Amino acid sequence: MADLDDVRRISLSLPETVENEDRFAFAVVVKGKPKGIVWTWYERVDPKQPRVARPDVLVVRVVDSVERETLLASEPRKFFTEPHWSGYPAVLIRLAAVEPDELAELITEAWRSLAPRALVKAFDAGRA
Repeated sequence: MADLDDVRRISLSLPETVENEDRFAFAVVVKGKPKGIVWTWYERVDPKQPRVARPDVLVVRVVDSVERETLLASEPRKFFTEPHWSGYPAVLIRLAAVEPDELAELITEAWRSLAPRALVKAFDAGRA
Protein backbone atom coordinates (compact mmCIF):
# COMPACT_ATOMS: atom_id res chain seq x y z
CA MET A 1 0.00 0.00 0.00
CA ALA A 2 1.37 3.40 -1.00
CA ASP A 3 1.21 6.49 1.18
CA LEU A 4 1.80 10.23 0.91
CA ASP A 5 5.49 9.80 1.73
CA ASP A 6 5.78 7.58 -1.36
CA VAL A 7 4.03 10.22 -3.46
CA ARG A 8 6.47 12.89 -2.27
CA ARG A 9 9.55 10.68 -2.73
CA ILE A 10 8.54 9.55 -6.23
CA SER A 11 7.47 13.01 -7.40
CA LEU A 12 10.55 14.82 -6.17
CA SER A 13 12.83 12.19 -7.72
CA LEU A 14 11.74 13.40 -11.17
CA PRO A 15 13.72 16.28 -12.75
CA GLU A 16 12.34 19.81 -12.50
CA THR A 17 9.53 18.69 -10.19
CA VAL A 18 8.45 20.96 -7.36
CA GLU A 19 6.09 20.66 -4.40
CA ASN A 20 3.29 23.18 -3.99
CA GLU A 21 3.72 25.30 -0.85
CA ASP A 22 -0.01 25.67 -0.13
CA ARG A 23 -1.30 22.12 -0.53
CA PHE A 24 -0.15 18.56 -1.19
CA ALA A 25 0.57 18.78 -4.92
CA PHE A 26 3.51 18.29 -7.27
CA ALA A 27 4.24 19.81 -10.65
CA VAL A 28 6.89 19.75 -13.34
CA VAL A 29 8.23 23.17 -14.28
CA VAL A 30 7.69 23.96 -17.97
CA LYS A 31 8.95 27.29 -19.32
CA GLY A 32 9.08 28.64 -15.78
CA LYS A 33 5.53 27.59 -14.88
CA PRO A 34 4.45 24.59 -12.76
CA LYS A 35 2.23 22.06 -14.53
CA GLY A 36 0.43 19.72 -12.11
CA ILE A 37 1.17 16.00 -12.29
CA VAL A 38 -0.26 14.70 -9.00
CA TRP A 39 -2.19 16.25 -6.12
CA THR A 40 -4.63 15.48 -3.31
CA TRP A 41 -8.26 15.26 -4.33
CA TYR A 42 -10.71 17.74 -2.86
CA GLU A 43 -14.16 16.20 -2.49
CA ARG A 44 -17.40 18.18 -2.67
CA VAL A 45 -19.10 16.85 0.48
CA ASP A 46 -21.76 19.56 0.72
CA PRO A 47 -22.87 21.38 -2.45
CA LYS A 48 -22.94 24.71 -0.62
CA GLN A 49 -19.56 24.37 1.09
CA PRO A 50 -15.94 24.35 -0.08
CA ARG A 51 -14.40 21.07 -1.16
CA VAL A 52 -12.66 19.00 1.54
CA ALA A 53 -9.14 17.58 1.17
CA ARG A 54 -9.01 13.78 0.92
CA PRO A 55 -5.40 12.70 1.52
CA ASP A 56 -6.39 9.09 0.82
CA VAL A 57 -7.21 9.90 -2.82
CA LEU A 58 -4.93 11.40 -5.47
CA VAL A 59 -5.58 13.09 -8.77
CA VAL A 60 -2.98 11.91 -11.28
CA ARG A 61 -2.54 13.39 -14.73
CA VAL A 62 -2.70 10.96 -17.69
CA VAL A 63 -1.60 11.30 -21.30
CA ASP A 64 -5.04 11.40 -22.89
CA SER A 65 -8.66 10.26 -22.69
CA VAL A 66 -7.77 6.80 -24.05
CA GLU A 67 -5.38 6.14 -21.16
CA ARG A 68 -7.91 7.63 -18.75
CA GLU A 69 -10.69 5.34 -19.92
CA THR A 70 -8.36 2.32 -19.96
CA LEU A 71 -7.35 2.89 -16.33
CA LEU A 72 -10.93 3.53 -15.22
CA ALA A 73 -12.11 0.29 -16.85
CA SER A 74 -9.13 -1.77 -15.64
CA GLU A 75 -9.52 -1.66 -11.87
CA PRO A 76 -12.48 0.32 -10.50
CA ARG A 77 -11.44 -0.32 -6.90
CA LYS A 78 -8.23 1.66 -7.61
CA PHE A 79 -9.23 4.18 -10.26
CA PHE A 80 -12.36 6.32 -10.47
CA THR A 81 -13.56 9.75 -11.48
CA GLU A 82 -16.34 12.21 -10.73
CA PRO A 83 -18.28 14.69 -12.88
CA HIS A 84 -15.91 17.54 -11.92
CA TRP A 85 -13.10 15.77 -13.84
CA SER A 86 -15.19 14.94 -16.91
CA GLY A 87 -13.10 15.54 -20.01
CA TYR A 88 -9.91 16.31 -18.06
CA PRO A 89 -6.92 14.00 -18.61
CA ALA A 90 -6.67 12.68 -15.05
CA VAL A 91 -7.87 9.83 -12.88
CA LEU A 92 -8.58 9.62 -9.19
CA ILE A 93 -6.62 6.93 -7.35
CA ARG A 94 -7.41 5.34 -4.01
CA LEU A 95 -3.97 5.46 -2.45
CA ALA A 96 -4.52 2.42 -0.23
CA ALA A 97 -5.31 0.28 -3.29
CA VAL A 98 -2.05 0.94 -5.15
CA GLU A 99 1.44 -0.36 -4.48
CA PRO A 100 4.44 2.01 -4.48
CA ASP A 101 5.90 0.56 -7.70
CA GLU A 102 2.62 1.03 -9.59
CA LEU A 103 2.30 4.52 -8.14
CA ALA A 104 5.83 5.31 -9.36
CA GLU A 105 4.86 4.23 -12.86
CA LEU A 106 1.70 6.37 -12.83
CA ILE A 107 3.46 9.47 -11.50
CA THR A 108 6.37 9.05 -13.92
CA GLU A 109 3.95 8.78 -16.85
CA ALA A 110 2.14 11.89 -15.60
CA TRP A 111 5.49 13.69 -15.49
CA ARG A 112 6.36 12.45 -19.01
CA SER A 113 3.04 13.77 -20.34
CA LEU A 114 3.92 17.35 -19.37
CA ALA A 115 7.71 17.60 -19.11
CA PRO A 116 9.61 19.18 -22.02
CA ARG A 117 10.75 16.61 -24.58
CA ALA A 118 14.42 17.41 -24.07
CA LEU A 119 14.06 16.80 -20.33
CA VAL A 120 12.31 13.47 -20.90
CA LYS A 121 15.00 12.46 -23.37
CA ALA A 122 17.75 13.35 -20.88
CA PHE A 123 15.89 11.48 -18.13
CA ASP A 124 15.58 8.37 -20.31
CA ALA A 125 19.28 8.56 -21.11
CA GLY A 126 20.10 8.80 -17.40
CA ARG A 127 21.45 12.34 -17.67
CA ALA A 128 18.70 14.23 -15.88
